[in-house]
Amino acid sequence: MNITIDNLGGCKKLIRVEVSPEEYQREFDSVATEIQKSVALPGFRPGKTPKNLIIKRFEKEIAEEVRENLIRNSLRRAIEEHKLVIVSQPEYEEVQFVAGQPYLFLLRVETAPEFELPEYKGIPVKRKLASVTEQDIEKALNVLREKQATYQTVNRPVEKGDIVVVNFVGYVDSKPLTEIAPSAKGLAEQKNFWVGTDPETFLPGFGTQLLGACAGEKRQVAVLFPAGFQPQELVGLQATYEVEVVEVKQKVLPELNDEFAKSWGAENLEKLREGVRRDLERELQYTQKKNIQAQIIQTLLSRAQFELPESLVAQETRDIVYDIVAENTRRGVSKGLLEQHKDEIFRTAMVNARDRVKLNFILFKIAEKEGIKATPEEIMRRIYTMATLYQIPADKLIKELQKRGGIEEIRDKLIIEKTLEFLEANAAIEDVP
Repeated sequence: MNITIDNLGGCKKLIRVEVSPEEYQREFDSVATEIQKSVALPGFRPGKTPKNLIIKRFEKEIAEEVRENLIRNSLRRAIEEHKLVIVSQPEYEEVQFVAGQPYLFLLRVETAPEFELPEYKGIPVKRKLASVTEQDIEKALNVLREKQATYQTVNRPVEKGDIVVVNFVGYVDSKPLTEIAPSAKGLAEQKNFWVGTDPETFLPGFGTQLLGACAGEKRQVAVLFPAGFQPQELVGLQATYEVEVVEVKQKVLPELNDEFAKSWGAENLEKLREGVRRDLERELQYTQKKNIQAQIIQTLLSRAQFELPESLVAQETRDIVYDIVAENTRRGVSKGLLEQHKDEIFRTAMVNARDRVKLNFILFKIAEKEGIKATPEEIMRRIYTMATLYQIPADKLIKELQKRGGIEEIRDKLIIEKTLEFLEANAAIEDVP
């Protein structure tokens, strides 16, 4: 087998393969022999069918397996002899396949980029000095109180922060909303509906127009549906709502005392404060760490310039687009609106994809140079953590990961995390107020 490599520019390579007739025949005979061992044609026991009958019956299948074997062998030799790191599926093109003559074929592949690492130690970064204050703790405690809030019916006009229980019917130009947007049933009419007085609660400005109303009172509420609203048929339209106030409810927050602390698993209020402080300090440290790493990443991306394998960028772009669409679908964004912004979504995804692919090549090259690896123990610890999080047996998770190459994904993620920590430890960090 004779192999030559042509550089097509960027990360693209053309592998030219020439297989002699004798080598092709040896591979053909080898495959035919393997099939002969397991196949039984009518009138013959398994393994006893004459090879000429096997070839006659399975010639097409044998030739296909021979082709796959030769492609696989040629790629292996190209990797070994020419030190190629192939990152794409090969594109096969047959050039010559004539009995008694060399078998010629081409393989187009993309390889990992060759580049010089930029200086990656001593990267200058700024760390904003910050600490957890008593005000931060009080704010966090109030969030916990909000989660246990109750609502008490009151006999007074609606005030800011109240919940208003209403019946309503909505119209646009005297037509029911559902005539314009059939999917907007929940926006067209409701009974005993709870709405807050915040301007962005439910519909823009709906709740604020109920301030000062009393139970039993009827009001007209005007709503202008803004750009990006769902369903999109309502965007730009002015709706009128006939609203009847059923009840006014005042938010009641639990008292901040030992009893409240115990409801959150703390021994007393002092212990709850200590726990909240620790959580806030961990959150602050995490935020600072991510900010430092983000600065390091941007510096590396700007310092290193090299071509990227377009197949990897394309795949990463598809993955990011899928994530964007899935996330927006979960948030209730319609398929129509996503279609309307598809070009913008794709452009954003492609920019992010190029940065991700580029960063991965840089980080893995640094890891290789510095001997940074993920140990089997670290991989197993991460798997057990995932199993606990997903509440499934660890052995079941391991089997699922093995099926889809998930173990390698975890290993790579750990290497990236450890490399970023290495870069952070070796960065020139300046504390700023």
